[in-house]
Amino acid sequence: MKRYEKFADQIAELIRAGVLAPGEKVPSVRHASRTYGVSPSTVFQAYYLLEDRGLIQARARSGYFVRELARHSLAEPETSAQAAQTTEVDVSELVFSVLGSLKDPHTVPFGSAFPSPQLFPLPRLARSMAHALRDMPAHAVIADMTSGNPDLRRQIALRYMVAGVRLALDELVITNGALEALNLCLQTVTSPGDLVAIEAPAFYATLQVLERLKLKAVEIPVNPREGIDLEVLAERLANLPIKACWFMSSLQNPLGASMSDAKKQALYQLLLQHQVPLIEDDVYAELYYGAQPPKPVKSFDTDGLVMHCGSFSKSLAPGYRVGWVAGGRYAEQISRLKLMTTISPSVPAQAAIADYLQHGGYDRHLRKLRHALETQQDAMLASAARHFPAGTRVTRPSGGYFLWFEFPEPVDSLQLFQLALAQGISLAPGPIFSATRRFRNCARLNHGHPWDAQSEQAMELLGRILASF
Repeated sequence: MKRYEKFADQIAELIRAGVLAPGEKVPSVRHASRTYGVSPSTVFQAYYLLEDRGLIQARARSGYFVRELARHSLAEPETSAQAAQTTEVDVSELVFSVLGSLKDPHTVPFGSAFPSPQLFPLPRLARSMAHALRDMPAHAVIADMTSGNPDLRRQIALRYMVAGVRLALDELVITNGALEALNLCLQTVTSPGDLVAIEAPAFYATLQVLERLKLKAVEIPVNPREGIDLEVLAERLANLPIKACWFMSSLQNPLGASMSDAKKQALYQLLLQHQVPLIEDDVYAELYYGAQPPKPVKSFDTDGLVMHCGSFSKSLAPGYRVGWVAGGRYAEQISRLKLMTTISPSVPAQAAIADYLQHGGYDRHLRKLRHALETQQDAMLASAARHFPAGTRVTRPSGGYFLWFEFPEPVDSLQLFQLALAQGISLAPGPIFSATRRFRNCARLNHGHPWDAQSEQAMELLGRILASF
């Protein structure tokens, strides 16, 4: 990352944290140069970048100021209330009915689970696949099926090392996307009827996996800023025979919540005390907006208790379906279970991603992707402040491409979903994110697609529908 980009990220962090408020003047070029020890040209380049991101604006003969659109007037939601201690899961029909609405390419994709394919370097990936297959030894087509592409595993291990996590190559299991990794982890440490602690709200695929495996959910409330409630989790662990926890410690879907490093360490110590394994779903790890990536709970793991699951589906190549798990003490069991089910992800897809990570400029792509997602988040937040009714609350994640909206109490998001869909707008209603179908007046909206006039019109129309409740 270039020096001006690092400096721009520092100023952006001050804006997101509210240290620099809307309408407030940012440090002058001269003052910033002296204070931060950078050249005036570096400051200018950083401010130009922040202008492009829509965070600041220049005023003639006055300097640079934080844009009013950089933050907005809608408050944040509160921590979700506690649910029943254990819950049978039965949400698949509801989820499938929602997902079926996303197949129409003319629908505004606020309900989608992926960012726009326009944000991914698909032509460059195709060249990487051609290059990798041309140089691949014939025996590797078979040999790499069991253990995974060795170059890909090395590249993943290197990215762990840069993030401060050291792990052996044989701990990595390459899977068909992160969802298979998460499935395998859960099957490794549970049996039908067992209790699994999950977040509330939780990603709907979590609920579907529990339903398929006949597991019971123990919902743990999540704060939109701070993540799961450790006090509630400690009480549940002390009083219930929980066999595993499945959490997103950073950029949680759907809230976007990220736990602090101190809280992640406290979570690990709590699980270590009870010897309850953690399945850490970290598929949005590369989509942070700040200068530093969030640490995974895995970075505190000294006992092999954390199964850390990642994927390239959200940051590089959705259709390639290449994920992995750093399985800790469970790696061999996970690997054997994979061989009993799917055997291997696509060998060419693994080779293509390995080649791209080595030669394609992955970090450069990620910087562009984060910039686009942050800019689009600002646009959706500003649009919601203009069009949604008073009393609406919304999260402010520090990464990813989802916003969680809590609407005034009369709003029924399942009805909202149907009314919006009739107008060509998709969204993800709150009840699909809960084993107990809570969050009736909430919805998740995706800002991972380039913001345009159609996006703005869709938000205005949603605002009118919301006002009708």
